[in-house]
Amino acid sequence: MMRRTIGWGMAAAAIAVAVAAPAGAANRGPARVTGSAEFALPYGQDSDVRSFAFDARSAPYSRPLPLPGGEQGGPADATGTVRVAHWVAADNITVRWEAAVDCMITSPGYATLTAIVTRADPLARDFVGKRVGFSVQDGGRGRDRVGFTWSASADQNEAGEWGPSRIGTCLAPAAFATVTRGDYTVRHAELTAPPDGN
Repeated sequence: MMRRTIGWGMAAAAIAVAVAAPAGAANRGPARVTGSAEFALPYGQDSDVRSFAFDARSAPYSRPLPLPGGEQGGPADATGTVRVAHWVAADNITVRWEAAVDCMITSPGYATLTAIVTRADPLARDFVGKRVGFSVQDGGRGRDRVGFTWSASADQNEAGEWGPSRIGTCLAPAAFATVTRGDYTVRHAELTAPPDGN
C-alpha cells in the first residue's frame, strides 16, 4: 500500500522549504514560492491524496516575446518547477507530472504563477505542452491554501462549445483548497521596471 507521502506531482517529492519572513512581509531579493504540501478539495468526496511542490522564483525580463515591445520580456517573468502528484485511492496508483514556471506575480502572503507541463505519467499525457495556473496563500503553517486552473475553470469557443480554458500567463483562480499537511512559503517582491529604465 502506498504511503501518504509528498511526491512530485498530484500526491508529491518533498522540496526543502526556504526560510522566509512571516507572511505579509516584503523581502529583498527575487520573489519566490517554495514548499510542498497536500491539500483538501472543498468539493471533493473521495479519499485521494493530492499535492503540489513549488520551487519558483521571479526572473524579470528574461523571456523575450516575438511581439512589438516584447523584446525584453516582462516584469512577471519567472523560472522554476512545479511538481504535481495525485494518489488515486480507488486504483491505488499515483499520477505525477511536472511543469516549468514561466510567470509569477506576488503580493504579501500571496502568489499566482503559471507553468508549462513538460513531463507527465501516461495517464496525464494530455497535459504535456499546456499552460496551467496556480495560486498560493501563505497564511503561516497550518493556514495555507492553494488553487489551480484545471478543475476550476472552463471556457467557450467561437462555436459556443464548452471545454477547458486557455490559460494566459500568470492567471489562476483564488486559492480555494486548504493545505492539510506540509507548508508553502511566499516571498514577495515588487514588480520592477526594465534594467535600462525603458
